Amino acid sequence: MRILGLESSCDETAAAIVDDRGRIWSDVVRSQIASHAPFGGVVPEIAARDHIRAIAPVVQEALAQADMPLAAVDAIAVTHRPGLVGALLVGVQAAKGLAWAADKPIVGVDHLVGHLLSVFLQRSDSPVATPCYPFVALLVSGGHTALYRCDGETEIRELGATRDDAVGEAYDKVAKLLGLGYPGGPVIDRLAAQGDPDRADLPRPMARRPSLEFSFSGIKSAVARLVEQRPPTDEDVPDLCAAFQRTVTMTLVKKTMAAAKQEGVDQVVVAGGVAANRELRARMGAAGAKRDIQLFVPSLRSCTDNAAMIAYAGARRIAAGHYDDLTLGPATFTRLPRVTRKGRGAR
Repeated sequence: MRILGLESSCDETAAAIVDDRGRIWSDVVRSQIASHAPFGGVVPEIAARDHIRAIAPVVQEALAQADMPLAAVDAIAVTHRPGLVGALLVGVQAAKGLAWAADKPIVGVDHLVGHLLSVFLQRSDSPVATPCYPFVALLVSGGHTALYRCDGETEIRELGATRDDAVGEAYDKVAKLLGLGYPGGPVIDRLAAQGDPDRADLPRPMARRPSLEFSFSGIKSAVARLVEQRPPTDEDVPDLCAAFQRTVTMTLVKKTMAAAKQEGVDQVVVAGGVAANRELRARMGAAGAKRDIQLFVPSLRSCTDNAAMIAYAGARRIAAGHYDDLTLGPATFTRLPRVTRKGRGAR
């Protein structure tokens, strides 16, 4: 079974063709970073308008790369939640138009489930090792930070999530404070390797709480206070980046290992855009090896938003007998049950 997947939840317009074993036949992603960089973040209206311009050429390129006509595709999968509603609407309407015109079944995919299953994608002829259920997954991106227990494609339970900022959002905000531009994750990761983390004192988020919840607004505020008290020089910036990144990655690793212990599993998946962070990968790998926990991280191309993960997640939904119809619409919230309440206060 070969699935055409469409992704337009935020600032990437993407289309891909993937079979039900995870093999990628084509994978096309058009980024909008240049359009949003002057504003220091994603502007929803700009994102939606750019998706409108890009969706048809991106789908055509995905079909051309796979060397197959639309008629040869077995079904169409599309991200329909969560995300920016205007951006989602473009992808959903395009998918419904294609499904109607080609008389193909359509299936809506939760963007978060796509990320959690991205570790199963096969991007080369040599099979890549994949986890077995159950496993604990850390999903870290610009819009989401959460820990999940995964017992199957449709059996995913949140263990803890961020109370405020997502970790990728914190990276972008700190980068803006330091004048590093957008997106902040890659540049902070690069500069952190050149700095001394001991030259800046930053608080460890929720360090004394045993819960699996996260909070990253405090560390962002701590960086803001340091910058306000003493504007950093060019020599100081790498040290601040190193201190910020060490604090964040140690927090993510500590809570992920605690979740694996709590759930009694020996396999951990890290997915989402921030999973491309080199220090996070290294720390998580070292912590897993110390505890005899096997780590699985998608390839770099599979970490950021892409349609291949949506196509594969759609294939798994279809295999379980789930289909949608032309009444499918976008939603700004995930289908996965939440247990973490936003904001401060006792739980």
